[in-house]
Parts: sequence; C-alpha cells; structure tokens
Amino acid sequence: MDATALWQRYQDWLYHHEGLGLFLDVSRVRFDDSFVAQMQPKFEQAFQAMAELEAGSIANPDEDRMVGHYWLRDPDLAPTAELKHDITSTLEKIHTFAQKVHRGDIHPPDAPKFTDILSVGIGGSALGPQFVAEALGAIDAPMAIHFIDNTDPAGIDRVLAQLNDRLATTLVIITSKSGGTPETRNGMVEVKHAYERQGLNFAQHAVAVTGIGSRFEKLAQTEGWLDIFPMHDWVGGRTSEMSAVGLLPAALQGIDIDAMLAGAKDMDAATRVPKINGNPAAMLALCWYFIGNGKGEKDMVMLPYKDSLLLFSRYLQQLVMESLGKEKDLDGNTVYQGIAVYGNKGSTDQHAYVQQLREGVPNFFVTFIEVLHDRNGESVEVEPGATSGDFLSGLLQGTRQALYDNQRDSITVTIPSVTPRTVGALIALYERAVGFYASLVNINAYHQPGVEAGKKAAAGVLDLQRQLVTTLDKAGQPLSLTELAERMGATDKLETLYLVVRHLHANQRGVSVSGDFSRPASLTIAPR
Repeated sequence: MDATALWQRYQDWLYHHEGLGLFLDVSRVRFDDSFVAQMQPKFEQAFQAMAELEAGSIANPDEDRMVGHYWLRDPDLAPTAELKHDITSTLEKIHTFAQKVHRGDIHPPDAPKFTDILSVGIGGSALGPQFVAEALGAIDAPMAIHFIDNTDPAGIDRVLAQLNDRLATTLVIITSKSGGTPETRNGMVEVKHAYERQGLNFAQHAVAVTGIGSRFEKLAQTEGWLDIFPMHDWVGGRTSEMSAVGLLPAALQGIDIDAMLAGAKDMDAATRVPKINGNPAAMLALCWYFIGNGKGEKDMVMLPYKDSLLLFSRYLQQLVMESLGKEKDLDGNTVYQGIAVYGNKGSTDQHAYVQQLREGVPNFFVTFIEVLHDRNGESVEVEPGATSGDFLSGLLQGTRQALYDNQRDSITVTIPSVTPRTVGALIALYERAVGFYASLVNINAYHQPGVEAGKKAAAGVLDLQRQLVTTLDKAGQPLSLTELAERMGATDKLETLYLVVRHLHANQRGVSVSGDFSRPASLTIAPR
C-alpha cells in the first residue's frame, strides 16, 4: 500500500475518545472491507450477547452465575436494587476505611498509624492490584504496598524480610473468595506465623476480602479481624480490579479510585456502540480475529512505552488467556481456542526481542501502548532539539514502521498520560474486547475449567504425599520405591512418588533416602 493510501486508511480507521484522550489505530492490520462485511453478522450477535450479559443473564453456567463486573463502575446498570446497594455501600465502606486508616483512627496496637500494606492473594486477586500499584503508586504514597502472590517459601521470606520491624505497622489484606485457595491460605498461615514470632496479634492487623458467607468470612469474624469486605460471586477474579479486590489496596495507597471507576465507565459506554468502526473494543476484537484467523494462530505481544505500565502485559495474560483459552466451544465442539500474551516494555525491547519480531518467525502481532505526556516538569535536551521522551516516541514510531515494512501487523493504543482515569479505561477496554472476541469464536469467556483441573491434580499429589509418609511410618523399615508404591496401591504413580520423595528429601522432611537419585530404582526410603 502506498503512502497516500495508507494515510487514508489511517484516517478512516482512527478511533479517538475525546473525553478520555484515548486513540486507537488499527490501520497497520491488513484486513479489507470485504472481511469487515463478512464479520458483521458475528458482531451483531456479539453486541446482543454483551447487552444480555450486562442485563444479568447467566453467563457462567458452570456455577450458575451472572457476570456483572460492568455494574461495579455504573451501579445503575445492576439488574436489582439490592445489587446496586451492595455495590455503592461497598464503595462507601472502602472510602471510609481508607480515610480512617490514613487519619490513624484505625491503627496498630502500639503505633499511631499503619505504614505498609501486605496484600496476600493470587491470580486475579494479585495481578490487578499489582498492575495498578506499579502504574499509579506515588513515591510519597501514604502507605507502601507489598505482595505475597505465590506459595514459594523463599519468596514469602523475602517479602517478610523487607518488612522486618515494620511488620508491627503493616496492614495485611488477605483476598480469597472462598478461603480455600491453597496458595492464599498458605500465605495467610505463613504471615500469621511471622506475626506470632514477633509477639504480635495478627487479627489486629488483618483485613479479609472474601465471599459473603464463606468459611473465610466466618474465620475472620471469629478471630476478630479489623474488617471484612465482600467479593461478589458475580465478579470473576480476572475482572475484579474495580471491586474491593482492587479498590481497597488502591485507596489505601492514596490512588483516586473514583477516577478509575469513572474512566472505566466512560470506556464501557464507548464500547456499547453497536458498530465495528467506532467501537474500540470491537475494533480490537476484529483485529484479533483477522490476525489469528479466528483460531489464535498468532501471539499478542504487548509493548507499553512507559515504565509504569510494565505489568500491563502480566495483567492481560490472565484476562486474555484464562478467558479465551478453551478446549470446547459453546456447542461442545473441540476447538482449542486462545491467544497467548507476552511482553515487556519499550524501548527495552529494542535491545531484547524486537530483532525476532522484525525478522524471525511471524507468529505474533504487536500492540504498542503509547503515552503522549513525557513527565511532570520540563525535560532537558539530551541532544539539540531532542529530549529523552522524544527518543522514546521516535523509537515507538520507528519500530511500528519497521514491523509494517516487513509484513508484521500492529495495533497502537495511545493515552494522554498514565492516570487513574486512563488506567481504568484501559482495563475496561480489554475486558470488553475479550468478551466480544469470545462471542466471535463461540466460547464462554467467563469460566475456567482448566484451572480447576490443575487444582484437583495438585490436591491429588499432596494426598499421595501424606499417604506416603503414613505408609513409611507404618512399615517401620526402609522400602524401595517399588515396594512403597505397592504398599500404597499406587504402582501407576511411580513417577509422582519419586518426585515427592525427592522434594521431601531436599527439604529434610519426613523421609531419609539412600541411593542414587539418577537411578530411581536404586533408592531406599525410610522414615526420618
């Protein structure tokens, strides 16, 4: 396409939301008018399905649940007065709690104020709050935030060591819908133990974010925790940033959560427009479908050209991959859908994997996130007529052009600056795009059977480990791996037993092992 035609295409497909200052450029994706016409019936169905979802239809049939994260930023859309009250009262409670913590009305037993936040959660209970903290957290924030988002003992130790003496002035937020998520439960137990070691009362530092009526809520009530905030069953983890899951830690950091909600609400309104060109989420979904042939054949590479947006790709990994990565479609057909997401930031990637993006396997498309405002205050010229921000902008434009010249597709999302309002808008934009794309490829974006399968398999390994230790204790003598498996009735699980024995041995727990680990048949296992 010559320069004149490309310029016209750019103008024809450029989206601009004046109120948010957001631009979307899809001109460097090579679909044509006939493809758009071909997709029109699918989009009409997608627009209708989205309207039904927002009206309260059951969109998660596995759990018989509505999907209502859109109501969080516009409670008037909630299908019942009770749900609207739940949303508004929770938001008021978050504001009041944060204000009391900042004033010192709510404080630790032996100090005038809390100084830090320790957030314990996993998946959607961690990725959204982490992204927002990195994007919007101020250097002089009223409280610093730290995360335990895994069940890695060394990682937990590192976070607790960073807090050290400030544990006494740390507010702990434990986030789990049921309280049964093992990683979060483990983090809670570890943190409780750390408080006990310092002679501190954990309950006087603890807040729960959990499902109404959950066993975790009952635990927090029984132990007398500082407060409890609700996780509604109609909000999935990966779309929970605008609920208490994300808003509570953000408010405690001094982030303007009302502006986040307002930005998301404005974007939601823009993405309800029932046409493709003029609806930014529909435009994204159209591009995803075209580039990946409706089958996710190419990966989504996110390149935000702003340090504060570094974690956006991690946040989108869960939103996109957990929503779209499905084996079956809505008709029960095996389809193996999904779009892989990865990314770092520009211009770091000029010196990392852009070489492959430019000349390697063409199994991807790039989304550039451009931020127009360089910094607060004036910029020094690093060379005549050019600032560091000019270089950043030039590198983005240059990479975009270099990719296009070599037949590599890209999308560019531009925001004026990284603010609570624009971050809320970005989150809402991608939530809606995921919903539209799921409809286009006829899958359910709002359940995750694969995640549950992994959890069940992990639970089976831990049950086998407990059985192994019990069997060794009863045997009263060393056993070979095969003998151990036979006594356990688990001869079909020899490999798993070997891996469990190796792990226990490395941590000097429960077993004493002799033999050569490179030859599993040579091992002799005894109780420690």
